[in-house]
This record gives sequence, C-alpha cells and structure tokens, in this order.
Amino acid sequence: MTASLSDTLTFTQLVERAQRLAARGGRRVLGITGAPGAGKSTLAERLVNALGPETAVLVPMDGFHLADAVLHSLGVHARKGAHDTFDGFGYAALMRRICEQQQRVAAGEDDIIYAPMFRRDLEEPVGSAIPVHPSTPLVVTEGNYLLLDRSPWQQVRELIDEVWFLAPPEEQRLERLIARHERFGRSREEATERSLGSDQRNADLINATAPRADLIVRLREE
Repeated sequence: MTASLSDTLTFTQLVERAQRLAARGGRRVLGITGAPGAGKSTLAERLVNALGPETAVLVPMDGFHLADAVLHSLGVHARKGAHDTFDGFGYAALMRRICEQQQRVAAGEDDIIYAPMFRRDLEEPVGSAIPVHPSTPLVVTEGNYLLLDRSPWQQVRELIDEVWFLAPPEEQRLERLIARHERFGRSREEATERSLGSDQRNADLINATAPRADLIVRLREE
C-alpha cells in the first residue's frame, strides 16, 4: 500500500507537479481518481490543456465502458458504472502498451496508439478516438477504479507512476453528480435517485481506495 499525502492545493501547484513528472524522462503516466462527481474529468482536461499537446494527452478509463447492448445481455445495465461493467482487462492491456510505446516504436513494433473514448451524449464508448503519439512524455488517465485492489485493476496501478485521489467536500460532489445526470436528460428526481443509489455504492467502494493514492487532493480555488 502506498503512503498517501493529503493536501489542499491550487490548480497551478498541480500543473507544476505534473510538469515535474513529465520532465523525469521517457513515458510517464499520471492517474487521477475519485468517486463519481469528484471532478476527475474536469481536472484532467484542464491539466492536459495547461500542459499542452506536446507534453500531455488524456486517455480516460471511461473508454472501456461495456456497450449498453452488452450490459443488457448480461443483465447488469442498472449497475452501469460499477467496476465489473468495464473491460478492465482491455484497459490494463492498453495502459501496458502505452507504457511500452516508446521502446516498441524504437524496435519497429508499434506506432501511434489510438485509444477509445466515452461519449456521454451517446452513453457509449467510441473506439480509436484518441491518438497517443510516442513523442508525448506524459499520459494522463482518469477513472474511478485506478486504485481498486482486485484483478485486473491492480495491473493498472502497477503501470501508473503517480495517482492523485480527488476528494472534494461530499455535499459538493453529490450536487455536481446530480447536475451532471440532469444535463444528460434525467429529471431531478431520477438524477438524485441514481446519485444516491448505484453511484453511491460505487463511491463507497472507491473512497475506500484513497489510502493507496500518492496524493489526496482537495483543490483550492486561486
């Protein structure tokens, strides 16, 4: 288990920390995790934009959501977002390929990697949507289960150089989550039920993984 540091940091401080990681040479991977509604996607996107395309690219775990048709066939669509509703082994395999990309390209065994992404407007993953160039030093990946201590997620943790656990105040997290569900077509009642139901069960599981992070982040506005 990794000894975690907990700190209240500004966005600028996080950018500087990511820059130091990228400057260590070779391919580096930064993971951002936290419960649903913690702000992982927003922080990861801001971070990558601040670092610039020559330094960083974002590869979200959400690209490995199982398709709705598969979830229905398995009878687990109501639990969409739980750890077993992702292709975790596929995600681990992609992250290993990303970590080894520069060496494999040098050996003539690989080239640009095209990672999948999740389209919230479709509620479906889309394959081969994010190009990862071998020259990019830092890959930022974000998702709920980067620190989950069970197969295949342990494989992912072993491949990530540094993991940040984003931990906003719980009231703020829940309000963000409800608002997100509303933006994508759910009524306030439906959004609240989902947020306090299956999403909260996932959140409880994810929050228990926080001690395995390298840094527990409480973001402070500048």
